[in-house]
Parts: sequence; C-alpha cells; structure tokens
Amino acid sequence: MDTIASNRPASAAIRVLLAAAATLSVVPLSTATAQARTAVGALPSVSPELERARAALDKYRDPVVAVHDGYFSTLGCVEYPKGGGEGTMQYAPGGMGVHFLNLQLVAPTLDPAKPQVLIYEPDGDKLRLVAAEWFLPVQATPQGPPSIFGRQLEGPMEGHHPLMPNGLHHYDLHVWLWKNNPAGVFSATNPAVKCPKGGYSFEETAPKQVQHQVH
Repeated sequence: MDTIASNRPASAAIRVLLAAAATLSVVPLSTATAQARTAVGALPSVSPELERARAALDKYRDPVVAVHDGYFSTLGCVEYPKGGGEGTMQYAPGGMGVHFLNLQLVAPTLDPAKPQVLIYEPDGDKLRLVAAEWFLPVQATPQGPPSIFGRQLEGPMEGHHPLMPNGLHHYDLHVWLWKNNPAGVFSATNPAVKCPKGGYSFEETAPKQVQHQVH
C-alpha cells in the first residue's frame, strides 16, 4: 500500500506532462493548418467593382473552361527578374505567369467581365488563375489609351518578346484578382509569382516604351 501511495504523485505528474505534451503537439499543428488553409483560400481585398469582375470571371479558375470560351494559351511562363529600367516599362521585379489570349474580345470598348487575357501561375501539374489583363493594340485605339476601373491602360509599349512580335505595340492593364500582389493590385508584375525552370519559361526584359501615334 505504501508503494502504491508513493507512486500516485508520480503518476499524476506523468499524466499532467503527457497532457501538456499533447497540447503542445496539437495546438501549433492545428493553428498552422488553419493558417495554411486561410493562405490558400484567401483572396486579395479589392474594391466592390473589382469584386464584381472577379465573381464574373471565377469560372475561369478552370483553364479548360477558358479554352472553351475562346482563350488560348501563349504557352510560355513569363517573369521579369530585373524589372524595368530607363526607357522601358517600369516593372517591379517579379513574374506574370502564363497568358491566355482571347482575340475575339479585342475591341476599343473595354468590358470588366471580358478581359482579353487571363493569367495563370503554374503550380505543380496545375494552372491557377491569378490575374486578368485588359489588352488593346495601339492601332485599335487611335485616340490614346482607354481606361477601366478608373485606371488608364499602361503603355504604349512594344510586344513582349519572344511570345509577341516587338512590333505589336499595345496598351495593357493587369489586375491581380486571385493572388495577393505585394507590388499592388494593378502592378504589371507580381514578386510572388515564380515560373518553373524549364523550356517554356522565359526571363524577359521589360518592353520598351514607344510613342503613341495618332492615326
């Protein structure tokens, strides 16, 4: 009896230690899991106008739906590790991703629900929708750059070589609706976007600015 009684405090202490260990092992894990889920599911905080555009375009999270609706991949994943310098577009160092272009939507009047370009980030064997781009060749807007969401399209600039001819002078505006962008929701590049190392990833230099020609 004395032996059993003397062991009771030790047994109680062991139970307390085991409970504490279980708490230490479970709480951080569950917290980390919740944080990870939040990070994956979190969307950038944007204006009500941009929220409406995002809702209209959410179906294109599936790139097959985008192809069905006339968006076709330009194949390459594009990034600008050095950003832009003097005489070029002032890009922050970062990536863009894979562009899907819909030529049927190229028109002088811009529609918030019909961007000419959808942008996907490679993620393993998947493509994740991260941004939309409103794109217009210079020839289609002789009066100068159009505006959307209260922002003027950037440019004019040369085409993005090698996936575009240099002579395709254009305006564009990137809007990061599905991925947070430390450089800003309207920044052309996103420091958080990375292209996989492979044959269809291109580290480009920022396109040169060009003069707008009135026709």
